[in-house]
Amino acid sequence: MRTFWRTLVGKLWITIICLVASVLVILGLFLLPYIDVNFANSGAIKQLFTFVSIIGFSMTTFFALLLFNKITLPMQQLIRAADAVRKGNYDTRLSLKTSDEIGELANSFNHMAEELENTIRSLKHEKEHLASVLRSMNDAVITLDTQGEVILTNPPGELVLQSWIGLTDAKLNTQNLITELPGGQHRAERMLVPEPLHPMFRSVLNQEGDQSGNVHVKQAVWSVHMAPLASDGSIRGAVAVLRNVTEEVQLEKMRRDFVANVSHEIRTPLSMMQGYSEALLDGMASSPEESEELVQVIHDESLRMGRLVKDLLDLARMEAGHTDILMRPLDVKELLERVYRKFSVRAKDREIDLRLSCTEEECILEEANEDRLEQVFTNLLDNAFRHTPSGKRIEIVASRRLNDLIVEIRDEGVGIPPDDLPFIFERFYKADKARVREESGGTGLGLAIVKNIVEAHHGAITAISSVGQGTTFKVQLPVERHQS
Repeated sequence: MRTFWRTLVGKLWITIICLVASVLVILGLFLLPYIDVNFANSGAIKQLFTFVSIIGFSMTTFFALLLFNKITLPMQQLIRAADAVRKGNYDTRLSLKTSDEIGELANSFNHMAEELENTIRSLKHEKEHLASVLRSMNDAVITLDTQGEVILTNPPGELVLQSWIGLTDAKLNTQNLITELPGGQHRAERMLVPEPLHPMFRSVLNQEGDQSGNVHVKQAVWSVHMAPLASDGSIRGAVAVLRNVTEEVQLEKMRRDFVANVSHEIRTPLSMMQGYSEALLDGMASSPEESEELVQVIHDESLRMGRLVKDLLDLARMEAGHTDILMRPLDVKELLERVYRKFSVRAKDREIDLRLSCTEEECILEEANEDRLEQVFTNLLDNAFRHTPSGKRIEIVASRRLNDLIVEIRDEGVGIPPDDLPFIFERFYKADKARVREESGGTGLGLAIVKNIVEAHHGAITAISSVGQGTTFKVQLPVERHQS
């Protein structure tokens, strides 16, 4: 509390005391000689004058104290209330009940504090609402000031900044990089605009309007939309919304590649069928044998197109999850022996040493589809025969390992280059770029279908290969019933 002498009433009281004292001194200087000359009882008059002076000083002090209670104390309450509002206590109110100007000032203060409290509450609600919206967004939001410093992010935006730190020297301080704000918002301290966003940010600051585009960062594709933050006609920053569209871009690329590959695969047999049929119509076959040969080629190409269409339909149904596979217990030994007998004749014709080796343990799967697994092993063996020259060996090896059944198809063929090995289960992927479909008779979908069938059985398939030494496909299937 301030001292009385520094208050408004204290200064007013001192001024009045000084004024009264000056008047009394002046009067005393002129009246005292006059009283001594003209009055016989001058001492009594001087005594009366002294009493009047004391009473005057006492009355000024009394009125000063009265003014102190009426003005200074309410003003001090008003000052304390204003200071409390300044510190954030917006519910502070004055309880002064007077009808003078002080009371009107107190009422105005209470009304102002109430309006301020309502405004702050509304702003807080808006801030919490905005924070909830930002926090619930899957897209990353990054807010930048005109200096390119990140001032606000949502949680996905924070993850993006953390993953992009190594791209540039934007990190100026490794400590306290991200600060959490109320409502789930975050503020990045001393973090500059990431390098991939520099071109868009400069365009926004140059008042070129909203900017949109894709940026490629660490083998990922991000769709970015950046808009300026304007205030009073000037740009005070920018806000960027980022979405990871890597999967969409990859799917679009796969769609284009799929259409191109299907078109290529179908165009070849169609061209051959058209060419040979035109040859027949033009009478180019000079003998029945040549005619029969041309018809046989047309028939083979039509069968190949039929296989291609069937494989495409099967693959599409399996990838869409619309294929109902009837599961029942299956003895894999019997299945492999049947597949072995089916390829034995082909092995003799190709002079390939085909061998079957099964473990002595029981190889029964509690849940499996016999037709689908036969398709798996048939496709793998057909693939091995097409890439294994005469005089080499192909082995079928089945073994039990804990709760899994392992079936390996091993060949001594040409092998698969290491760069191509990760992609052999993709549709239409050719490890041997020089190999044409006409020579192999394949549709390019066999391994993709095999992978989908194995995964439908909750298993896995892998390939190990060395160029010139052969390839091993390992199919791993769970023996026990899958718990869904």
